[in-house]
Amino acid sequence: MNRGTSMNTHVDVYLRYLQLEKNAAENTVASYRLDLRRYASYLEGKGVAQPAKIRQAQISGFLATLSDLGLSARSITRNLSSVKMFHRYLVGERVVTADPSATIEALKMSRTLPDVLSQDEVDAILRQPNVAEDLGKRDRAILETMYATGMRVSELITLKQSGVHAEERFVRVFGKGSKERLIPIGRSALHWINLYIQTVRGKLSRLGSGQDVVFLNARGRPMSRMSIWNIVRTNAQKSGIRKAVHPHTFRHSFATHLLEGGADLRAVQEMLGHSDISTTQIYTHVDREYLKEVHRTFHPRG
Repeated sequence: MNRGTSMNTHVDVYLRYLQLEKNAAENTVASYRLDLRRYASYLEGKGVAQPAKIRQAQISGFLATLSDLGLSARSITRNLSSVKMFHRYLVGERVVTADPSATIEALKMSRTLPDVLSQDEVDAILRQPNVAEDLGKRDRAILETMYATGMRVSELITLKQSGVHAEERFVRVFGKGSKERLIPIGRSALHWINLYIQTVRGKLSRLGSGQDVVFLNARGRPMSRMSIWNIVRTNAQKSGIRKAVHPHTFRHSFATHLLEGGADLRAVQEMLGHSDISTTQIYTHVDREYLKEVHRTFHPRG
């Protein structure tokens, strides 16, 4: 195989090598496939198409991206192991002459990994609001939306009714720098948003000037960052979870559960409005229908 062959082709050949020559277990091959497809996708987004072009800085950037998105330390270590074995294979097959991963060690990753909730912990928090009460319905809708979309608090409190496209199962948000993006949203979150809008929001809107903003406080005005923080903290405490849970924890958990379920790295970055994507000229935006399919397939409440 020549050095100009694409990364994905090299990955495919390596996986066949594991199956046929190393007689690796099916689960082992599946793990390598997930990790290396994600790695190849990251490199593609960086404009790196062949193994000979890979440098240590790009591998470190890949690991840092997984950390930023909230992947667990255990999963990051597994990804690094997969990458190291892949590069060792490429050197052994004389596809490349040097191994850029050789000096990278998992224990030397300096970034502090964020707390991430398990799916059971997310479910426990979502069950806490008293949905027999109006504000309980609102709070349930808020928590469901945060977990379903991974949106930032600033995006949540400015989300407009006109930005919720229930039939298409998308929400339109404005992120950092007022950059607009569409995020897929699952049926569970849409159910609670619709229930809240139909039965609660009208009562609250008569009390203040919330205009088109979806989530209103008890005075009928748009909610503040602190009010969202308090809703998250209160319901996390009621659930008995001892982790430090804050709004960004839901964002990290959203990304982690998608990635650990097998979702494409760039699709998750697109949903999050990750800054690395918006500044990469080579990157071609993922098709909306593909994003919906990724969300529906890999999100626990998709």
